[in-house]
Amino acid sequence: MTIDRTGLAEFLRRRREALQPEDVGLPRGQRRRTSGLRREEVSSLCNMSTDYYARLERERGPRPSEQMIASIAQGLHLSLDERDHLFRLAGHNPPLRGTVSEHISPGLLRILDRLHDTPAEIVTELGETLRQTPLGVALTGDLTGYSGPARSLGYRWFTDPATRRLYAPDEHPFLSRLFASGLRAVVTQRGPGSRAAHLADLLLAHSEEFRQVWDDHEVGIRPHEVKHFIHPELGAMELTCQTLLDPQQSHLLLVYTAIPGTESYEKLQLLSVIGPQALR
Repeated sequence: MTIDRTGLAEFLRRRREALQPEDVGLPRGQRRRTSGLRREEVSSLCNMSTDYYARLERERGPRPSEQMIASIAQGLHLSLDERDHLFRLAGHNPPLRGTVSEHISPGLLRILDRLHDTPAEIVTELGETLRQTPLGVALTGDLTGYSGPARSLGYRWFTDPATRRLYAPDEHPFLSRLFASGLRAVVTQRGPGSRAAHLADLLLAHSEEFRQVWDDHEVGIRPHEVKHFIHPELGAMELTCQTLLDPQQSHLLLVYTAIPGTESYEKLQLLSVIGPQALR
C-alpha cells in the first residue's frame, strides 16, 4: 500500500479542527482563537514533536510508522472506523479489531480525561494498563511503561515481588486466587493459541505458587469492591473500585474513590498534592 499524503493531511486537519480542548481533557483558556485543537496540543497528546506532526499536515516528511499512526489515532480520539481509515491513508494495513486491540474507544477516553481528581486507569482483559490519570500514577506508579508479559499485573504478581508491596499482606492469598481464576476464564474464552494461553504457559514455567493455584481450577472469583492499598508515603488506604466495561474492546475503566470523611479520603486529598514523585 502507498501513502495518500493529501488525503492523510486533510483527514488529520479535519479531525484536529473537530476536537475541542475539553474533549481531550485540556483547558480552553481565555484567548483562544484556534478552531479546534492547536497542532502543539495534538502532538503532545500523540507523544511526538510538533514539527513532525505539522509536516504530516503539510504533506511532507517520511511515511509515518504503524506505531506513529496508532499514537495519532489515540491522541485524536478516533473511532475504530476512523483509525482504520487513517492507517490506510498512511499506507498500512489496519490492526486487528476485538479483544487484542489496544485502541481505546473515544467514549472511554472522554470519561478518563475528566477524572482529574481521581485515581483511574484503563486496562485490558489481561490486566495491562493502557492509560492512567495523574492521580492513578501517584497511587500505583506508572504502570504503562512495562513491556512483554510484564505488562500484565497478573504476570507481575507471580514473578515480581515488588508488585505486592502496594497491596495489604492479608489480601495476597485472595489476589493470587483472583488472578489465576481470571486468567483461566480468559484462556477458556480465547482459546489455546491466544495471548492469555501464552501468559498462562509462562507462569506455569516460572512460578510454583501460580502452578498451585492454577491446579485448583477455580473460576468465577470476583474482585472485592474495596481495595486495600499500601502507599509508600501515606500508608494503608481503603479505596472503592468502580468498573466500566467497553464490551467491544474488552477494556475496563477502573475508578478508585474513598468514602468522604474517612482517613482514606483525607489521604487521597493529600495524594493529589504530593503527586507521583512520592513513588519515584
